[in-house]
Amino acid sequence: MTEQKPLYIQIYSIHGLIRAENLELGRDADTGGQTKYVLELCTALSKSPRVGKVELVTRWIDDRRIAPDYSHPVEKVNDKFSIVRIQCGGRRYMRKEVLWDHLEEFVDKSIKYIKSHGRLPDIIHGHYADAGFVCSELTKFFGIPMVFTGHSLGLPKLERLKRGGMTETAIDDRYNIHHRIEVEEMALYYSDLVITSTRDEKDKQYGEYRNKNLPPYEVIPPGIELEKFYPYYEEHQWDDQRQQVRMSIREKLLRFYIDVNRPLVLVICRPDQRKNIGGLITAFGEDKELQRMANLAIFAGIRKDIQTMPDNEREVLTEMLLLMDKYDLYGKMAIPKRHDVEFEVPELYRIAAETRGVFVNPAFTENFGITLLESAASGLPIVSTNHGGPQDIIANLECGVLIDVRDTANMAETIRKVLYDQEQWHHYSENGIGRIAKFYSWTAHAEHYLDQVIKIVHRKKDTKKTFGEVGKKFIRAHKMIVSDIDNTLLGDAESMHRFLDLISSHRETIGFGIATGRTIDSAMKVLKENDCFMPDIFITSVGAELYYMYGDVPYLSTGWESHIDYLWNRQRIVDLLKQFPFLEYQEEETQRPFKVSYYVNGSPDTIEEIRRLLANHKVRCNIVYSHDQFLDLLPIRASKGLAVRYLAYRWNIANSHVIVAGDSGNDEDMITGDLLGIVVGNHSAELEKYRGRRRIFFAEAQYAAGILEGIHHYKFIHNEGTV
Repeated sequence: MTEQKPLYIQIYSIHGLIRAENLELGRDADTGGQTKYVLELCTALSKSPRVGKVELVTRWIDDRRIAPDYSHPVEKVNDKFSIVRIQCGGRRYMRKEVLWDHLEEFVDKSIKYIKSHGRLPDIIHGHYADAGFVCSELTKFFGIPMVFTGHSLGLPKLERLKRGGMTETAIDDRYNIHHRIEVEEMALYYSDLVITSTRDEKDKQYGEYRNKNLPPYEVIPPGIELEKFYPYYEEHQWDDQRQQVRMSIREKLLRFYIDVNRPLVLVICRPDQRKNIGGLITAFGEDKELQRMANLAIFAGIRKDIQTMPDNEREVLTEMLLLMDKYDLYGKMAIPKRHDVEFEVPELYRIAAETRGVFVNPAFTENFGITLLESAASGLPIVSTNHGGPQDIIANLECGVLIDVRDTANMAETIRKVLYDQEQWHHYSENGIGRIAKFYSWTAHAEHYLDQVIKIVHRKKDTKKTFGEVGKKFIRAHKMIVSDIDNTLLGDAESMHRFLDLISSHRETIGFGIATGRTIDSAMKVLKENDCFMPDIFITSVGAELYYMYGDVPYLSTGWESHIDYLWNRQRIVDLLKQFPFLEYQEEETQRPFKVSYYVNGSPDTIEEIRRLLANHKVRCNIVYSHDQFLDLLPIRASKGLAVRYLAYRWNIANSHVIVAGDSGNDEDMITGDLLGIVVGNHSAELEKYRGRRRIFFAEAQYAAGILEGIHHYKFIHNEGTV
């Protein structure tokens, strides 16, 4: 058996704030356990000899409100692991629900990044729905095996919010939930493997999705850094830094407590409604005996001014303060404004254990519960919600008790029992410490993960779902030739076949595209009738649509549609132009969602009337007039030339390495500019005004012979063979 080449793995986690050190966990709803999970997963994978390279791909952010760390395009973590940041949606930090409109840009720039490095990853792994969308698009383009981890899912969230009293309209306005659910369905469709942390997540949370049975699933619980979360009684080096951390924690707690030596009831979580912090405060506030026994410490993220925080966090933090006042918990309850994740959190668990305290997870639902592992490793017993991931954790570690968190009286009673029964407390503490490495080490997680990933790397991707060969072709391609059809490629069969033979001999390194005013069906039909092979790319309907070809099957580019949708209002244009009698609306088969087409029965001056009318009504669009009779109106970002430049950008092909050939006015924006333009000898008079322009070659030969003449003029294939 041949030795396995070390894997190149790309992990996508787009939202939130990710950096190599001192994660800002709890800063907001998007910077929670997922960011910690992916960072530690990548670190663990990079330590395996079976892995050659790991990239954690996230969003590039340059925002004065946050640290400059997130504006570094590449952050090297170790010799095999780097954080790669890709820009989309501008510079500012934004919540994940707002990012949906910008993910196509993230896809485009991810393709460009991959192309620039000349090698496809062996596997891509999307975390959460937004990265699931990006990875689905990448696997469609390249055929790369895809892994998906949802972390939290839209369907269960929708049902939970509806039970909480929100309407579907309000939920959709706030969370874009139905779009998210459809993206999750798409991720399941394209995934070769779905990794979950618990059986509950696998069996229940994915159970309502229509594509639930398409991918295989593997339950692989995450690990923790055991060198950081070690037992409270172990003798580790007491350096100055650890002493300062302990002093900082003590100072924070002293500000709140009358008696700082009582056992700590500790909570560490984000200020989120589903974390049910208010339920725990109520349980503590209504149980006087528990108040006499212990202090309550709630570390609920990082805050400066509650009034300036997002609605969800502001509501939760306000409720905490109101409940603290309601039950008069001053001197018994601590709610510090911030904590250092890297250094203070591990010490918090150990301090709580030294006081013979307890860690509580009162969440209504918990997908996994990484804080439970950290507590257990530190020797701190647990009282936790019985919903979701904690069921597996408590079953494996036997380090605490599961409860119904909606029963606040029972919650308080259970906490009291754990604190009171010291024999039971020590039993839970030692179980957590003794069992944690067996069930939840990152080394074990990484090896289990790699066992599964290697299987799908060697399993052939389902080509019915992707057009990966086209993507792989463009990874290799460093030049591109794009031609119009009518009166350019077609018109002289002999020269057309000479041109196609030339293209065929260089298809490994030169992409071939068609740009036409025809629809996709019409374009494919006329090429077949003239015995032409299919190109790699079709730009059709004057740039309104872009298709990738896989064999004889065209795949519409949703990325291009998303790109050109900006400011487009088709019906508005149709309504405005009804007043012009010299315009005749073309047949329905020529009309497209992103194109309005007319026959023009008038002089060229009439086009200026149309421009003035649209400008007066603040309608922005591209107006394409050709052959003195055809008028096409497209989105401001759509045209044949813009589509070619979009492809060159996406596939990282220099504009000076792109030839475009045409014969008429609807080729104008394609042949002008920084591409290498060819105007064939049989061109329309409307192109004569460009004669003498730099990078526009007017051929003497007609039709495809003119394209060949232009290729020779530019010495386009000079270093790869003769024309």
